[in-house]
Amino acid sequence: MRILIVDDEPGMHQSYRQCFKSTGGEKAAALDAMAAELFGDDEPVEAPAGELSFEATHCMQGLEGVEAVAASLESGERYAVAFIDVRMPPGIDGKETAKRIRALDPDINLVIVTGYSDFSPLEISREAGPADKIFYIAKPFQVEEVVQTATALSKRWEVDHALAAAMVTLEAQKAELAANESKATHLANHDSLTDAPNRLAFMRALTEHVRGPDTFAMAMMDLDRFKLVNDTFGHVAGDELIRMVCEVVQDCVTDGFVARLGGDEFAMLMKVGGEGEAVETVEKLLKCCATTFTVFGHSVQGSASAGLVIVEPGMQHDPIDVMRRADLALNEAKKSGRGVVRVFDESMDESIRFRRQIEGGLSQAIANGELRLVYQPIVAREQMEVVAFEALLRWNSPQYGQISPGLFIPIAEESNLIHELGDWVLDEALKMLAQWPGQYVSVNFSPRQFRRQNFVGHVVERVQHAGIEPGRLQIEITETAIFDNAERAADTLYRLRQMGFRIALDDFGTGYSSLYNIRKFALDCLKIDRSFIDGMGRERESAAIVHSIIHLGHALGLEVVAEGVETEAHLQALRVAGCSHYQGYYLARPLEAAVAVEIANERYMEPVIEQATASNGTHG
Repeated sequence: MRILIVDDEPGMHQSYRQCFKSTGGEKAAALDAMAAELFGDDEPVEAPAGELSFEATHCMQGLEGVEAVAASLESGERYAVAFIDVRMPPGIDGKETAKRIRALDPDINLVIVTGYSDFSPLEISREAGPADKIFYIAKPFQVEEVVQTATALSKRWEVDHALAAAMVTLEAQKAELAANESKATHLANHDSLTDAPNRLAFMRALTEHVRGPDTFAMAMMDLDRFKLVNDTFGHVAGDELIRMVCEVVQDCVTDGFVARLGGDEFAMLMKVGGEGEAVETVEKLLKCCATTFTVFGHSVQGSASAGLVIVEPGMQHDPIDVMRRADLALNEAKKSGRGVVRVFDESMDESIRFRRQIEGGLSQAIANGELRLVYQPIVAREQMEVVAFEALLRWNSPQYGQISPGLFIPIAEESNLIHELGDWVLDEALKMLAQWPGQYVSVNFSPRQFRRQNFVGHVVERVQHAGIEPGRLQIEITETAIFDNAERAADTLYRLRQMGFRIALDDFGTGYSSLYNIRKFALDCLKIDRSFIDGMGRERESAAIVHSIIHLGHALGLEVVAEGVETEAHLQALRVAGCSHYQGYYLARPLEAAVAVEIANERYMEPVIEQATASNGTHG
């Protein structure tokens, strides 16, 4: 450990050398000779044995001490402690020396040595502070006093520098996480071919428009006879045409939101005053696309058709319904001869009547015993241990047979049926826990359930009634559920965590994912959306997103569950990436309750489980 001694009396340097082992050198040799001349040839007394060894630099003047500190900073071999005599004429005195040294090195510990009774520590503290890095020793001093002071301050200096280095590392990791998040967010929300917003980004924008106060139009457009371009000139030419058309659409729709949904299909959002303005805008867009494109030297005549939906404030539509209606209108446009726009009307949608029938049937499904839960295992990475099951709802309607949750859950969400349905699911899932040896159950809660008045109290009441420990219930929510009112959501999740419940963020990467959200909300687990797992082997973007989510989860101490593990390749890729938990058809399909009990008691599994399943081939 390096120590600096600044004193104009040779005898004092001899005293210091009795405390510290000198490292030699020309300057030390000169001081040794001077001391020998004054005090005789006695050998310096070694300091008592300690944990630290000291390398002392001796300076006779203040300016020499300042120069030594400057040189130490340049070489990187800095001083931990400087012992400074308070009065050193001629040149600069101890107070000025301390001030200049502090200006050069704010981390050095200063020890002011004085034998004067009129010395004022306050003066030095004002000029060479901070006060917690200035210390004082009176002359004459004892060897033990100096060594103990140097040892304590050197260890403190080491700790301070270790903490500073750790902070630098943490800041670098934070910056890396932020950069990965920014890249992953862009990849997740933009089309890799055109760099236009993709389907995920469009659904988010559409959701905001549906909830907004303004009239707007959604148009869905695709190219006419695009397959002919691919078949004639090849897929590379087809991709180039899509890029060119995207530029045309973006140039034409200057006051709106343009996204590529996939293939040759585009979607637009536009604020309009009414149907007439919307039709005029889309017709103008189709004219822009009806031009001749030169693709790799080939002339291609462009043409497109569009479906249009007008959404006014107060209309009870969800985003998926708006998009479905636009798609129906687009199909009508293609039936009408292509190159035209058609506005949606109710006659286009025979499924509306079916939707109403589903809603009516769902209200009786619980009482009639038509619902049941199935359970898909969640498996830990190391020993393929079954640590949990996700409870998934199934409905077998006497009239329509097996109905997909993707159909009836949104219908229930639009009505108060979701609360009755959710209570039934929670109660049934809690009953199963008594038959499992220790696994927890993961239950999905919809945004409307999560926003329910006294949601926390409602869940606690049902868990207590079932006699279940809160830690055996995992509450799965999506970012959509918490983003509407982030402050209320943060408070709700905090209270649930305080009571012992597990919290999982479902479909991670498809919503409003950000470091801010993850830090703000109390979470135990991130569940990677199956769309990214499915795309890992085909798209570099999906693989990059999956790796970023896994690293993010590890950095924040969260479990990461990969949903949709359906092949050996998926499993191996996720193992290499370090994913902690898996869920998917390759391991086990959603299981009937009795089979789930068997798997729970066996605890460990090997893919693929071939037991009878409770699903009809539909993903949970």
